Amino acid sequence: MTDNNATPTLEVRALSKTFNPGTTVAHRALDGVDLTLAPGEFACIVGSNGAGKSTLFNAVAGSVIPDAGLIRIAGKNVTFDPDYRRARCLSRVFQDPLKGTAPHLTVAENVSLALGRSQKGASLRFAMRKEKRDLIRERLATLGFGLEDRMDVKVGALSGGQRQAVTLLMATIGQPHLLLLDEHTAALDPEATERVLQLTDRVVREQGIATLMVTHDLGDALRYGDRTLVMHGGKIVADVSGPERDAMDVDGLLALFRASAGEDLADDKVLLKA
Repeated sequence: MTDNNATPTLEVRALSKTFNPGTTVAHRALDGVDLTLAPGEFACIVGSNGAGKSTLFNAVAGSVIPDAGLIRIAGKNVTFDPDYRRARCLSRVFQDPLKGTAPHLTVAENVSLALGRSQKGASLRFAMRKEKRDLIRERLATLGFGLEDRMDVKVGALSGGQRQAVTLLMATIGQPHLLLLDEHTAALDPEATERVLQLTDRVVREQGIATLMVTHDLGDALRYGDRTLVMHGGKIVADVSGPERDAMDVDGLLALFRASAGEDLADDKVLLKA
């Protein structure tokens, strides 16, 4: 449930970024992007390669500094804050299932580290204490992947779906203001993808975390979340929600892209699952 009268969780205003400016290979990755995300709102982003999706995520996360524009998270101007400062208010899950975890540490140790970032005084050594292990086991059991019985297994030995489930728990255990999902199911098989997406939707809804999810699956972009955003040429060219989105199928989304961008969505990675 979103509260559109509350302070937006994310405000992006006139955001622009050009790589290699003044050269023959200059590329305008963001071209005056405007985006507002209300508390608890879940939006999916689609677009062809080079549309600006990753650059937008990197700018919001702080790993890319924009040339112009404004970024606010929960009302705070973070436009020029480094990524480690923004980590206090946002979490990001990447496509690589190992990128958000320490593969040489156990499941319990990884989750304990995430707890340490959200709870003062917590640390890795507390992972071995009974009260902390009980808490971690309880949180893992809610994921539905059987990880409560694999707490002492190293994360690197888990399946891709199990690793992403652990990563998602670690990213949300501190209840961040904003969650960025950067094609977080792209490396998984279809069964694991469906399970992780269902888990994602449940966790986001239960905790009321404002979420942006980049996906190449047009069906998932309509099936999950509250809004579907279409990016092209460094801009958000379409934003659909409510009854219009509920009535839209993949063909309708492709037609919307064609009408908004002036060309067809041409990308070998795009999946057209209905």
